Amino acid sequence: MPELTVTINGREYQVACDDGQEDHLSKLARYIDAKMGELVGAVGQIGDARLLVMTSLLIADELSDAYRQLESFDAESGDDGKASHVAMTSALEACAQRIENIAARIERA
Repeated sequence: MPELTVTINGREYQVACDDGQEDHLSKLARYIDAKMGELVGAVGQIGDARLLVMTSLLIADELSDAYRQLESFDAESGDDGKASHVAMTSALEACAQRIENIAARIERA
């Protein structure tokens, strides 16, 4: 089982993964590091544990929105695609607004 070193918020972590998953794991770690970097920019270095929890909540929120959007698109799959495109555009705009609202709350924290 390969072991990989990932860097998140300037700290290195050793993580094991399945064979062939190294690139995927590296990409995920870079995404988490970028999200954490956004938080650090907004609230400063408030401790690794708190930053990891806040980052995890932000990513879980994004995932929840993505699942909700998929369910919505599945429900509309019987149309000609135009309604799905409109729904997707609307969902993406709502998601962007939600992310901006979360960022604003974090800045106030």
